[in-house]
Amino acid sequence: MSEMGIVLAVLGMALAALLPGIGSAKGVGIAGQAAAAVVTDDPAKFSKVLVLQLLPGTQGIYGLLIAFVTMLNIGLLGGSSDISLMKGLCYFAACLPMAIVGWLSALHQARASIASINLVAKKPEQFGKAMIFPAMVETYAILALLISLLAVMNVANLNI
Repeated sequence: MSEMGIVLAVLGMALAALLPGIGSAKGVGIAGQAAAAVVTDDPAKFSKVLVLQLLPGTQGIYGLLIAFVTMLNIGLLGGSSDISLMKGLCYFAACLPMAIVGWLSALHQARASIASINLVAKKPEQFGKAMIFPAMVETYAILALLISLLAVMNVANLNI
């Protein structure tokens, strides 16, 4: 039974790293295309559009953090990795908020970033306002990070 527990925990950990990482890579890539188009016309806008391009990349970092915390908790980094089936299932479930919300929010944040990049292209003085739109999407990635972090850290305390 303990083999299946560790498999489920590692699967959750992998999803927490992979899905937000894929979303961030795609998001930063498509926002980068929009940013490059703006810089082609006006190289002075580089720093403003770069910040907007990078925003969808944070979900990949959050997913990596959840994967590391899970690795530490399940003993893959130098501890014991004897985990019951139920505890493995709990780790898997604890990683899902970051995996799913991280993936989707990176893609949606990229769309908001592209719109903000277009705003900055036409009205560079509106950069502060343009930052707010993708930052609102970031809120949900942070909420998913918090719930997954709290859940992963507390699975170890369960007596199952």
